[in-house]
Formats: sequence, structure tokens, C-alpha cells
Amino acid sequence: MTPEEKLKTLGIDLPDIPKPLGTYVPLVRTGSLVYLSGMLPLKDGQLLKTGRVGESVSPEDGALCARAATINALAVLRFALGSLDRVVKCVKISGFVSSATDFTQQPMVINGAVDLLFDIFGEAGRHARSAVGVNILPLNSPVEVEFIFEISEDVSL
Repeated sequence: MTPEEKLKTLGIDLPDIPKPLGTYVPLVRTGSLVYLSGMLPLKDGQLLKTGRVGESVSPEDGALCARAATINALAVLRFALGSLDRVVKCVKISGFVSSATDFTQQPMVINGAVDLLFDIFGEAGRHARSAVGVNILPLNSPVEVEFIFEISEDVSL
């Protein structure tokens, strides 16, 4: 199945692309690589949750937030490419988790993004990654995720 077919099978409707919260662009292409700016778990312009994982946000809700951030990233990617079928591979993700002082399950939280990428892209969704605990994120978001994708050379942006 293609990534676009997988989205339908999973019942995922990609949202409108989120508006940047600052002075930056949502993605940049260099060669066959596309770098996506950090994505937050926004839905209809609002964060799904706020706060730190391990305090006011459970690890499970943190993982759902990482998944939502990934859905926003895929919306940006599809908008730029016209179709997710033009993705060759997810190369790397960097996940940032706003964490309580003693919280150490950042990898489990970022698995919310990782698992979705594998579900949609299969082996092409396997990637290198970082899962880092931080003190605070923009808008008091529990997670922020950055992405690097390899795309087909014939795609113009």
C-alpha cells in the first residue's frame, strides 16, 4: 500500500497546515532532503495538552501529542509535495519532551511519532532519532518534533 492509501486505511485526515508561530518557514529543501521545522500537537489552532510530561501530562498523553505533531508534519509535507507517495524515506526525527525533573521516559513519548511513521511508510518510516527532555517548550506544549525526509528527485518545491 502507498502512504496515501495507508492514511485512508488508518482513518487519518490530514488537517490544514498549521501557521508558523514565528518568523520561519515550515520546511526547507536541500537536494533530496526536506527539513521540517518543529511541529507542535496543535488541532484547530489549539494545543491538545499543555504542561510537562510526568507532571500534568501523562506519558500516554505525551505519546498522543507526539502523534498529533507528526500528523501536522505530514500535512505540511503533503502540501509541499502534493502527495506523501513522493517520500522516499524518513531520515531522522528529533523529539523534545517538556519533562518533569525526574521524568526519564522521553523515548516512550516520542514513540507516538515513531510508530505512526512506521504505520504509514513501513520500512521507509524507520529512521534515526533523538528523544530529549527539556524544561519548557513554546506555548507550554508537552512535545515538539522535527523531521528530515528524503523525497523523490523529480519533486519541485
